[in-house]
Amino acid sequence: MMSVGRINPLEQVYGGNSKTRPAAKPTKGDSVSISPEAVEKAEQLRITELVSSAPDTRAERIAELKEKINSPSYINEAVLRETAESIVASLFPNADSTVVL
Repeated sequence: MMSVGRINPLEQVYGGNSKTRPAAKPTKGDSVSISPEAVEKAEQLRITELVSSAPDTRAERIAELKEKINSPSYINEAVLRETAESIVASLFPNADSTVVL
């Protein structure tokens, strides 16, 4: 009778003893790295969604201001001066914003 030895690729690798395999090396856990650009875009998206979901109360304020502006008694020298000074201050923050009419 002919004897055929076991042919097992793992036996060849591990020296013929499949019971004594080398211990598996501990592996690090999975990790995720998020780029600064992705973080910034996510923050922009969050802010955009927050603003979009906010109630639009400005429409009421705009309608109120339009009504005031169309009223002849609203436009006077004090209102014009304050408006002009606000415009100058926003355009030239370091300049004296006093406006002479």
